[in-house]
Amino acid sequence: MRNTRLTFGTRRGIYLDARDLLEDGTPPLAPEEVGTLERFDLVYRSLCALLYNYVPLSGHPGGSISSGRFVQALLFHTMNYDLGDPDREDADLISYSAGHKALGLYALWALRNEIARIAAPQLLPADLRRQLRLEDLLGFRQNPTKTTPLFRQFGSKALDGHPTPATPFLRLSTGASGVGVASSLGLAFAAADTFGENAPRVHIVEGEGGLTPGRVAEALAAAGTASLGNAILHVDWNQASIDSNRVCRDGDVPGDYVQWDPLELAYLNDWNVIYVPGGFDFNQILAAQQAALRMENRQPTAIVYRTTKGWQYGIEGRASHGAGHKLCADAFFGAVAPLLEGALADLPRCPLDAQLCQGGEDRTIIEKCAWDALLVVRGRLEKDLQATRYVAGRLLESRAGLGRLARRGRTDGPRVVAVYETAREMLDAAPEALMSRVGSSATLRGELAQALAHCNRRSGGALLTASADLLGSTSVNVIGESFPPGFYNAKDNPGARVLSLGGICEDGATGILSGISSFGHHIGVVSSYGAFLAPLAHIGARLHAIGSQARQAVSGDPFKPIVVICAHAGLTTGEDGPTHADPQALQLLQENFPKGTVVTLTPWEPREIWTLVAKALTKRPAVIAPFVTRPAGRVPDRVKLGLAAPEAALTGVYKLRTARGTPDGVVVLQESGVAGTFVNETLPLLEKSGIDLDVYYVASAELFDLLEPAEQERAFPAAAAGQAMGITGFTLPTMYRWIRSSRGRDSTMHPFQRGHFLASGQGEAVMREAGLDGDSQFDAIRRFLASSR
Repeated sequence: MRNTRLTFGTRRGIYLDARDLLEDGTPPLAPEEVGTLERFDLVYRSLCALLYNYVPLSGHPGGSISSGRFVQALLFHTMNYDLGDPDREDADLISYSAGHKALGLYALWALRNEIARIAAPQLLPADLRRQLRLEDLLGFRQNPTKTTPLFRQFGSKALDGHPTPATPFLRLSTGASGVGVASSLGLAFAAADTFGENAPRVHIVEGEGGLTPGRVAEALAAAGTASLGNAILHVDWNQASIDSNRVCRDGDVPGDYVQWDPLELAYLNDWNVIYVPGGFDFNQILAAQQAALRMENRQPTAIVYRTTKGWQYGIEGRASHGAGHKLCADAFFGAVAPLLEGALADLPRCPLDAQLCQGGEDRTIIEKCAWDALLVVRGRLEKDLQATRYVAGRLLESRAGLGRLARRGRTDGPRVVAVYETAREMLDAAPEALMSRVGSSATLRGELAQALAHCNRRSGGALLTASADLLGSTSVNVIGESFPPGFYNAKDNPGARVLSLGGICEDGATGILSGISSFGHHIGVVSSYGAFLAPLAHIGARLHAIGSQARQAVSGDPFKPIVVICAHAGLTTGEDGPTHADPQALQLLQENFPKGTVVTLTPWEPREIWTLVAKALTKRPAVIAPFVTRPAGRVPDRVKLGLAAPEAALTGVYKLRTARGTPDGVVVLQESGVAGTFVNETLPLLEKSGIDLDVYYVASAELFDLLEPAEQERAFPAAAAGQAMGITGFTLPTMYRWIRSSRGRDSTMHPFQRGHFLASGQGEAVMREAGLDGDSQFDAIRRFLASSR
């Protein structure tokens, strides 16, 4: 019988065990250092318990505790950074992909700040916004409108339930179902491209449950394929999620969720893997982290720490994931007794029932209890000066180590600022030599790619582009054509501007590209069918917008855009059928975010794209989402047709055609397929019949929103909205704000007006099936005008 055993093929990554690393050399820490760190970890674990108890009964204590020791090793031994400058670009980064560990993040950040305050105050930033103090923990999971006395007295920060860049040292918003792994790896991509071989390390904190979303597998594949050696994933393998105590297969025991373990998943994707069976053993932890820094094969590294969720908290496993001890229960005091060395009387005992601590005087009482408990922690750090000074010394060494590395950005690196300079130039004078000529055949997707390629050349490659196996199909391969061919690889092809991000992976790709943009030296560009990308990119785009807004609130920084190209949009992609030719995609993004964070673009002809792209870039939203079609068409002669120039699209909504006399009515168009049909087929019929209309086009709802009210009224008067009917290639709700009357809305034409999804066929046939062809538009307009008489 043949050997049918299946094994992994050749890998660039290697496998190590921390126990073997310790057998081969001197342990990283002397026994007294281990004792010092264990005393500090006791303070940390106790603070996690105190936070859950007093602030009040909210958060995730279990995973915060189980990950504590390896994160402490990162902050105080492994990473090179400057506590006084959280935004220093050459510093190593830490990213809490496991956003539910935010309780632990805030606790550790506050303890680090407190240690510096006591033993190395020169390390602290002068600006309190760039610190996270013990006093700020009163704001854990609280709203900024909170009015309790101590929160106001101390100017405490409102700390979000999952991390955002409002917290010092964080570049991303994370925690939403695995997005953080992808966006954190995006930071590593950007750092590698900015700095080259001596790039800052990006340390990513996650648990095995956080590796189960599909977008994580996509991101891990991308990083392994690209030889992203500056990425180090730290996995808290405790086997416990919200619902299961057996997430992964463990040896011969099947998992409840997946049949791999984190070691196998990482190794499958060509990562180096280091196993730390003693996830609470500081020497094993540090041996693994130091080995990761020494890797020479330029592959990313996953360190997998075997831990217990809720270790020594009194509640372990899944029961400690998002829950803990009841308010001031005996079990809570038992969990923190080691910190107080039996002197439990030092801790306040809140006399209130947890359900009563939500408002009025009760909130003030529990806040006072919380602050008294935090003062106990402060007292412990001030008492144990040996441990406090030791950790402060490590913070000083971290800053000194960063200086010794002397990291410098590549001299030939990209200049993202040139993209915005180019956009302003494009608004001042359109680059006619690059634009499709009137009368020529062109595609919207191709013209968009040419505009972005122009920006990429001018910036030295600041646009990094990926697609869901549709580079040529969506034309975005053009964006990187002036640079080395092939896919980016940090080791073998670092000059390429096209990324391979896991294959057909809209979800993971958007996350990665949002992280690339967040680093600040690039703009990430992702493309796919709008039918797929608009929904699959939504979470990544939303978190990028949340992070951008949080960052801006504390730093004043402008947003750092990603470009989400919803290609093959609309009914003219009809051959692929209703699964692909989807009119619903725009509704997922348009006017669905806070003002200024997202700009959608819906051009109807190629030359309009240059104006819209340039305007969107100068506005700097977090997300720019162009909707472009697949088929080619003739570039219209707007002058000959009596239509407004492409530059009129600057206002987002504009008068495409002005009636020659008193208008018989008003029509509002949206989407290239219906607009092209109107101009080429419907308009001649109207003119032949003597029907004279004012016609408006919706090129970007959000650019219109960014105008001053008086400018909006000039571009699209309220009176026009009250008189108009609409024709859209997207869904009816996207027209509601432009069509204000019941009669106008009842008459508005849209793809689902006949009550069903549309069938396959060439674009013209699908338009006829939808009742959006030229004859149908003409008949509907005549009926609308007749009903108004």
